[in-house]
Amino acid sequence: MQTVDVVVIGAGAAGMMCAIEAAKRGRSVLIVDHAQAPGEKIRISGGGRSNFTNLHASKANYLSQNPSFCISALRRYTQRDFIGLIEAAGIAYHERSHGQLFCDGPATQIVELLVGMMKSHGATLKLGTSVSHIEKTEGGFSLSIEPGDRIACRSLVVASGGKSIPKMGATGFGYEIARQFGLKIIEPRPALVPLTLDPALLDKLSPLAGIAIDITAAHGKTSFDEALLFTHRGLSGPSILQISSYWNQGDEITLRLVPGTDIFATLKAARSQNGRQAIQTALAALLPKRLAQFITESLNVAGNLADLSDAHLRRIDAAVNQWRVKPAGSEGYRTAEVTLGGVDTNELDSRTMAAKSLPNLYFIGEVVDVTGWLGGFNFQWAWSSGWCAGQAV
Repeated sequence: MQTVDVVVIGAGAAGMMCAIEAAKRGRSVLIVDHAQAPGEKIRISGGGRSNFTNLHASKANYLSQNPSFCISALRRYTQRDFIGLIEAAGIAYHERSHGQLFCDGPATQIVELLVGMMKSHGATLKLGTSVSHIEKTEGGFSLSIEPGDRIACRSLVVASGGKSIPKMGATGFGYEIARQFGLKIIEPRPALVPLTLDPALLDKLSPLAGIAIDITAAHGKTSFDEALLFTHRGLSGPSILQISSYWNQGDEITLRLVPGTDIFATLKAARSQNGRQAIQTALAALLPKRLAQFITESLNVAGNLADLSDAHLRRIDAAVNQWRVKPAGSEGYRTAEVTLGGVDTNELDSRTMAAKSLPNLYFIGEVVDVTGWLGGFNFQWAWSSGWCAGQAV
């Protein structure tokens, strides 16, 4: 039986960061993953350019049953720390909107950097390797790994991610480990995911498929100013992905299609200046033509501006900037970028990521009930939580 100080399950962002830090501290580290390549989510993120962090990462950008849990890790290993790592490696990057940072070149640069750092510090990476059984022992843990090997370790780190994107091999294995050792789970569900619509509404909206527009999507007191994309299945785009993390089955969301514009006042002014202009033409000056047509037809409003009363204009205003939509559901884990929920943070030490009831068992990254907004926040949580565990194992 092979014996090491630390076994890390999962060679994603969090797992590799933890393995690097633990190995730097002189620990013997084995990191295993059932996938055939490490860091696959890093590789595909940001259209292959990896949105690897966000300049504005803070507590405000994360969802959790315990919103304060992430503070310690984010402060101890910040976005500036990871940026420094990238810069030291000579990886060029650029900032896009909302503080999002992307590689200038392929995202594989980051994967190669992390794998290289693991190897240089002595960590061993075993891919195509599944863990089939875990036992608690007097000195730590014993793991059965395919194809029939056994590994003993003092510390076990679970960095196996959530259920999102199962075609890449995502499973709920991390939750199974947590339950095995008596830790509570906040029920997982897809997050940062497109929303679907009921067939009747979807049929009405089908002519809009492919249209993208900058909007404000709101749920309760939470709102996001980002793009909306109409699809053949429902609603997508950054604004919808963001609000999906706050949406629950049966809830409505509110879409403001021309945020910051008083549609009633704008149309009333247009009526005074050019009453012979068709309402659809006037609205098409503010919205894509097909969307303007959809709104006027759905309200059964037609004719010239001069023919329309203030009441008509107010109805159009509400349809444009207070459009209330009740999604039928989401596209699920198949397209969800992350998983909401996970290992209950009340079970973990926020400084080390260790289980309070079992101090040499650690949970990091997406498997934990900490979920970031779209835009590099989830990677920063992976770097931060992985770094913290790496200082403790």
